[in-house]
Amino acid sequence: MSLLRNDGFISGLRPLSSKKSSVISILDVGTSKICCIIARLHPCEQSQVLPGRTHTVEVIGIGHQRSLGIKSGVVVNLDRAEQAIRKCVDAAERMADLTVESLIVNVSAGRLVSEAFSANVEIDGHEITRKDISRVLHAGARHALAPDRSVVHSLPIGYALDGEHGILDPCGMVGHSLGVDMHVLTAENAPLRNLELCINRAHLSIEAMVATPYASGLAALVDDESEMGSACIDMGGGTTTLSVFMNGRFIYCDAIAIGGHHVTMDLARGLSTRLEDAERLKVLHGSVLAGGSHGEDTVSVPSIEGNGSESQSQVSKSQLTRIIRPRVEETLEMIRDRLARSGFADAVGKRVVLTGGASQLTGVGELARRILSKHVRVGRPMGIRGMPEAAKGPAFSTAVGLLVYPQVASIEFAPPRFEEPGFLKTGTGGRLQRLGQWLRSSL
Repeated sequence: MSLLRNDGFISGLRPLSSKKSSVISILDVGTSKICCIIARLHPCEQSQVLPGRTHTVEVIGIGHQRSLGIKSGVVVNLDRAEQAIRKCVDAAERMADLTVESLIVNVSAGRLVSEAFSANVEIDGHEITRKDISRVLHAGARHALAPDRSVVHSLPIGYALDGEHGILDPCGMVGHSLGVDMHVLTAENAPLRNLELCINRAHLSIEAMVATPYASGLAALVDDESEMGSACIDMGGGTTTLSVFMNGRFIYCDAIAIGGHHVTMDLARGLSTRLEDAERLKVLHGSVLAGGSHGEDTVSVPSIEGNGSESQSQVSKSQLTRIIRPRVEETLEMIRDRLARSGFADAVGKRVVLTGGASQLTGVGELARRILSKHVRVGRPMGIRGMPEAAKGPAFSTAVGLLVYPQVASIEFAPPRFEEPGFLKTGTGGRLQRLGQWLRSSL
């Protein structure tokens, strides 16, 4: 059964147990890499530093592969993408000594659209229950429904009770009219269905879909930043995403189809070298800082034919910078303009966190401070035990955010997984559900 429902919503994630440990698996599908992590979540006291953390996360298996068949978050070759996902999941399974059946997956394709809506429902003076909250959230989310699009996230920004705003959780209160201001994030169906098809072909199912900018913010922001208002810019391989958090809530996002891979392409074209050699030059010697004492140092650039040392040329590091810097400047300027048009620039104030693999380029933080005119820090994923040293950098923020997401998923509206006709309502989502589907199809 597809995670994408016929009514325009995506089925919700089952809540985590507050009393016993859970094992979850995530899949970060990006342009440059695909990463699978299996982790055990242990209930704990809610963190005072990291927002929304109700469980400690212990990584027990991880696998990552070079991405194949994916471009800017879109599946462009089913066979190659399926093979990369299989290898990645297999490596994580071997390390954890577990078999993965379902995964939480990130979404950066499908032209993400972020909208704000308000809704009200009548309560008739009785005590507000979770059912009333679900009803008002559903009423707000329905405003965003559109043909060929699905609601990925439907998050409350704040509630109002009888016209009094600023209520974070109205459950248990009494009143006559319950209102909500909501942030609803939608995406086109076709890229989501193709991603789901690719994962299903690897004999896996999707437990939940999470927008990449939301996941990155969950991993890289600390509590004060998400409370006071901050922007998180995830500079990935094929896309750069923007997310805005305020009062601890995810209130806006945007994405542009430019990332670190475009810098690699610029180098490959400008230096007439292969993509893998251009990527190596970018990682080892790339910088966006003009001048400097090492600007005239030279590096060897293999020719596109790659026929030994005689076909190599010498290029100064300053020439590499002249190729890299314009693309990074263009990316940051586009993000700056998107933030200004969103109307949330004042909510962000001076606080910006850069994360993602492309944020590791030398000097990106300084360049971002100049272009955005804000205080910028490079954010790394925090609060996860058992991550290998190589996976502790900004490139793994989205993957870590997917591990955090189940801890905060309960605040958003999503229809129950077994609400649609045709589901066997066992409440397990496991083998009994699949047995019921097989029996119905056999009759």
